[in-house]
Amino acid sequence: MHENEITYQIRGAIFKVYNALGPGLLESSYEAALAYELINLGLNVRQQVGLPMVYEKLKMDVGYRIDLLVENKVIVEVKSVENLAEVHFKQLITYLRLSNLKVGLLVNFNSENISNSIHRKVNDFHE
Repeated sequence: MHENEITYQIRGAIFKVYNALGPGLLESSYEAALAYELINLGLNVRQQVGLPMVYEKLKMDVGYRIDLLVENKVIVEVKSVENLAEVHFKQLITYLRLSNLKVGLLVNFNSENISNSIHRKVNDFHE
């Protein structure tokens, strides 16, 4: 399945979760509900996937975690904050680069309009 097809299904699941739960809950609540919906769609979903950092030739496990990894192709970073900050976007881009994946979604469930709170990012350095 291509990344575009996967992100289309993820967006649908995000809308379903948001419409059921609304804003104001903890990130972990949205992450669990979203993982459940994606699994029900038949997608391979892993939660809290460890992401090592490689510096020069040294691989270090320094505690980075991908919220959701869908079909081993798309990263989903779940937030529930008043406003997304630039650092949230940079975090997703860095996770894409470190994992050598192409596409990620950043979603802020603490929003009055979920349509404006789903952001797609592409790793320009993907090999």
